[in-house]
Amino acid sequence: MIDFQNKNLLFLAPLAGWTDLPFRQIVKKFGADVTISEMISSNALVHNSTKTFKMIQKSSNETPYIVQIAGSDPKIIKEAVLILNDIDGIDGIDLNCGCPVPKVVKQGAGSALLNDLSKMSKIIQTIKKYSNKRYTSVKARVGFNEKNVTNIAKICEDSEVDFLTFHGRLRKDKYKNDKIDYFSILEAKESVKIPIIANGDIVDYEQYKKVKKITKADGIMIGRGAMGNPWIFYQIKNDLPEINKDKIKEIILEHFDSMLEFYGDKAIPIFRKHLHLYSKNFPNATLFRDQINRINDPLKIKEYINNFWNQS
Repeated sequence: MIDFQNKNLLFLAPLAGWTDLPFRQIVKKFGADVTISEMISSNALVHNSTKTFKMIQKSSNETPYIVQIAGSDPKIIKEAVLILNDIDGIDGIDLNCGCPVPKVVKQGAGSALLNDLSKMSKIIQTIKKYSNKRYTSVKARVGFNEKNVTNIAKICEDSEVDFLTFHGRLRKDKYKNDKIDYFSILEAKESVKIPIIANGDIVDYEQYKKVKKITKADGIMIGRGAMGNPWIFYQIKNDLPEINKDKIKEIILEHFDSMLEFYGDKAIPIFRKHLHLYSKNFPNATLFRDQINRINDPLKIKEYINNFWNQS
């Protein structure tokens, strides 16, 4: 299961619209230790949303695999947990206490829970009480408008979470580049005994080493840094400051095959957004994007991928 003694313990963070089954399958194969579903609305789960249940599906190589849920009503959370209990292959349930999106916050969910730690604790304890999964975890920011990292960490520890992930920003800072605070994660690490996972702006191998050194975290979670860059996990696991184009091409082609298997005919339009990011900073990227935007034949797309990364 999760080896918190692993010095290079890597998590893929949940990212709406990005960390679907094919993406998780690829990063798991190439270095991620733990994968987490996209954020799942507890309300949608309880109302039997077909789309939501498809989002929960896991790849055969995803172990450990954790489903992240969001919500603010302990009764709905309980119902969602009971539904997840009946789904095999899920190793843990993670509570989202960090999402800064206004529509989530207005519902009292996501980072809004950081303004009501007693409710946050009650929800965590509800998950702990009713879940039959091995892990209960929390992903949070270091505060809402003001830093409150120690109190958040202690609430989680007292609620007996198995590990806690901190994104090193306040909710009010959203994703501003100059607002990341890794020293707050270190403060959390030094205040509790539960494993602490560091998250936020880990976009390359050098940043990984920096964050690991500053936070002394038990693991690193990478989210937006893996968008257009899923090979970051391979680099970290293999201690590679740089990665060669052949490995990049291999990962991209495997990702595409996984998309085709999972989405069928819908895979190509969805995969284009990935190809747009994958080709960024390579020569002739604009031409390549224009070409693949016009193609709907999987074999042709593979041909263009091969040609592009062979000549780049």
